[in-house]
Amino acid sequence: MNTQDVLDIFKKAGAILEGHFILTSGRHSGIYMQKARVFMHADMTEKLCRALADKIRENVKGKIDYVVGPAIGGLIPSYETSRHLGVPSIWVERENGKFRLRRFDIPKGSRVVIVEDIVTTGLSIRETIEAMKEAGANIVAAACIVDRSAGKVDVGVPLIPLAEYAVPSYPADQIPPELAKIPAVKPGSRNI
Repeated sequence: MNTQDVLDIFKKAGAILEGHFILTSGRHSGIYMQKARVFMHADMTEKLCRALADKIRENVKGKIDYVVGPAIGGLIPSYETSRHLGVPSIWVERENGKFRLRRFDIPKGSRVVIVEDIVTTGLSIRETIEAMKEAGANIVAAACIVDRSAGKVDVGVPLIPLAEYAVPSYPADQIPPELAKIPAVKPGSRNI
């Protein structure tokens, strides 16, 4: 599966929105990828995550013990990808504003791959890495359905994107005038 195949699935689901959006990262963009509109369709989600699992297999040498997803956005793709990899799915969730592995115990040195939905700045993956290091994990890679930075983001471990889709985003103090004219909407889940 290539980037165009991924974008076609997002388009079919009506998941590429245009307007003025405040992304989970806090940056502003004229395009928002509403992955919930894709993830509500099991068949589309299965196609994407099967392809992501295949790409992980191609890029990660050795055994994977767990797939880890950051709650909330990474839960569905990490679970479905873990199913295709044949390994357990676990997740980190926010406690007092910080990701923690709350519901699970893992053996020290467990080899994990973090699976995220869409990456813009990589903050959720970096926070997940920190939580998993605190839990004693060996993070071998991170993977995502879409890398909005098109390969520019550094998460601290190898990042395996199913698709790279460069979408401009801007800091709050550098919003282009044409975007600033449109009321901003914040559809992300970081504060949940």
